[in-house]
Amino acid sequence: MSVGTGEARWEAELRALREELKQLRAEQQEMALAINQLVTTFRSLATQLGIASEPYQRRGTENRRSDHSGFA
Repeated sequence: MSVGTGEARWEAELRALREELKQLRAEQQEMALAINQLVTTFRSLATQLGIASEPYQRRGTENRRSDHSGFA
């Protein structure tokens, strides 16, 4: 096997990996959009059913630390 053949094989493998990574990133973005849609739906349902008086809002990191005073 010559150097050129091995190099071409590595380049082909690299192209295939880049394409797979591109596809995975696109799928990840689709999943993120779907999750955001689910969160919005659940927030609306919780508010309408009276489970939550107002929609959930994430607290800041300083509030989380105070909730768990025994943990760093």
